[in-house]
Amino acid sequence: MKEEVKMEAGLIIGNQIIIMFIILIVGAFCYLKGIITKDGTKQLSSFALNIINPVLIFMSYQSKYDKSLVHGLLWSFLLSAISYAVTILLTYVLIRKKTPDLAVERVSSIYSNCAFMCIPLINGIYGSEGVLYLTAYLTFFNVLIWTHGLMTMKGERDFSSLVKALISPSVIAVVVGLICYLTNIRLPKVPATALQYIADMNTPIAMVIAGATAAQTNVLKALQNRRIYYVSLCKLIILPVAGFLAAWILNPPPIVLMTVTIAAACPAATMCTMFAVNIDKDPKTASEIFTVTTILSAVTLPLITIFADRITYHI
Repeated sequence: MKEEVKMEAGLIIGNQIIIMFIILIVGAFCYLKGIITKDGTKQLSSFALNIINPVLIFMSYQSKYDKSLVHGLLWSFLLSAISYAVTILLTYVLIRKKTPDLAVERVSSIYSNCAFMCIPLINGIYGSEGVLYLTAYLTFFNVLIWTHGLMTMKGERDFSSLVKALISPSVIAVVVGLICYLTNIRLPKVPATALQYIADMNTPIAMVIAGATAAQTNVLKALQNRRIYYVSLCKLIILPVAGFLAAWILNPPPIVLMTVTIAAACPAATMCTMFAVNIDKDPKTASEIFTVTTILSAVTLPLITIFADRITYHI
């Protein structure tokens, strides 16, 4: 059984990334040809964040109640908390060079593209069970990025952001979905099918957005920036490995550990770029980090997955 679970995790992720990069290229092409504008990218991003992702999260709870899944979900909340705690603490140690980009570098290193990129990856590898566990990580992401993340970018404390985080569509979807799951409330076939169609839009829309965003950056210039490679090393390898090892010693369920690890190892979040744009905090650097980490993740994400998989199932 262990051999079946661990067998092709890295290969599956590699295939998923190739598929998504093809769609990403299409998104970049559409932007360069004017088919999708800068405003259009923002509108698509808003649609994905506020409609598609919450629907996908909710639909992941529309499955038969299983005590073992609830047990795994509780583990996922614990491991997600550990992952973020380790990542935030280490980021302040690893990224401390006093530059105008310090806040952008730290936030980009902590928060991953766990909704846009990780949902389709986890869904492709572990199915709805994996997405169910991923919702715990997404809950922490939404609460923390709207509080710690935004305050770090602004350089000031604004606890009113916590309220905004708690009423974000993704968090609401987790709460409503969990209630439906625990009370065994299932949607009728017709509305369930309609919502599933919306949920299935996640991968293509997310990658088109990523491609259009990347096309707005001078990729060649970004790839020549040595500092971005250091930030990418922290984001894609050092921090997720540290989080994985901290969680692994607790001997959690393998699928939960792998789900949280993959989520942490995803490239920098698009939210970081959106924050930088909104508060005028060097969006160029944020966009470059997003682009470079997204490109490099085609190599690092399968490697991290294989590494975590080997330790989880062989030791």
